[in-house]
Amino acid sequence: MKRHPSNASQSGAALISAMLVVTLVATLASVALWQQWRHVEVESAERHRVQSGWLLNGALDWSRLILREDALASGNSGGADHLAEPWALPLKEAKLSTFLAQDQQLREGDPEVFLSGQVTDAQSRINLRNWLEAVDGQPAGQLNPNMQVAMSRLFNVLGLPASELIVLSREWQVAAQAAKAPLGAQGNASSGSRSGAALLPQQIAQLQWLGLSRESVERLSPHVTILPELTPVNLNTASAEVIYATVPGLDLATAQQFVQQRTRAHFGNLTDASKALGGKPLEARWHTVGSRFFQVWGRLRMEDRTQEETALILRDAGNVTFVWRQKIAGILPPPKSESLLQSSQP
Repeated sequence: MKRHPSNASQSGAALISAMLVVTLVATLASVALWQQWRHVEVESAERHRVQSGWLLNGALDWSRLILREDALASGNSGGADHLAEPWALPLKEAKLSTFLAQDQQLREGDPEVFLSGQVTDAQSRINLRNWLEAVDGQPAGQLNPNMQVAMSRLFNVLGLPASELIVLSREWQVAAQAAKAPLGAQGNASSGSRSGAALLPQQIAQLQWLGLSRESVERLSPHVTILPELTPVNLNTASAEVIYATVPGLDLATAQQFVQQRTRAHFGNLTDASKALGGKPLEARWHTVGSRFFQVWGRLRMEDRTQEETALILRDAGNVTFVWRQKIAGILPPPKSESLLQSSQP
């Protein structure tokens, strides 16, 4: 029997309608599944971020405890600070589970967490804050001549262009004066302040604001710092370049011999350090054998996410407090990458 054309067309329309319904349902299901997956991923990432933040906070507090115990052991920070002390030992990347008790081991399926860190003596470097330290007979707001000589010697030994030192010293003076001036007086065209002056940097990377090239900042970063107050250089932890730059009349070979000598036994006072430097005079306002400021760097890696944090710590007698903290979160750090604090050890 011959099928009627109208019945065939109706069957075809029904088939097409059924296919469209199936396609629509599959599309809606896939969209719902994707949204569910997205919500799970966002929630998981947020949970990992919060967990890693808490773990990193604990690691930084651990470094504060180490510095406090060191201060108590040395007589409320009255003793010498040197690179053979526990705080100076870097923590290479290790599984966090190795620090847990046996009854607190990770459960099956929990992500592996890796922790690494380093504490650095911030006073092992030349503090640029000393650049405007007043001396007898020096006009207010002028650069300290001793610091000028030290920075010139440092630029010379590092092979940095003297033209950048001229730019840096000029812009540092202008920025420092503008920072001290009242808000309404910062726009005056006086010699001490001018409109559009750069902000005074708070960290070494910000020296590019004052005209230094990226390469020069990277070369300077292991040897200079910016601290909230005037500080002397710790001869027990400073690099040979810093010692050469800050001790007038010292040659680089003697500075290197001094660094090698202190690896065998640190110096307990400036008198012994002066003898090791060939009798060069040392002033307490420029040099010391103990420190109050320390920089701590920590990184926590959980699966493909990392969280890195740096902080400046002030140890004042038995009180150990954070001056500032800076977080850096990322995904899969570059191979063989190092933190600035870790790569700049003397």
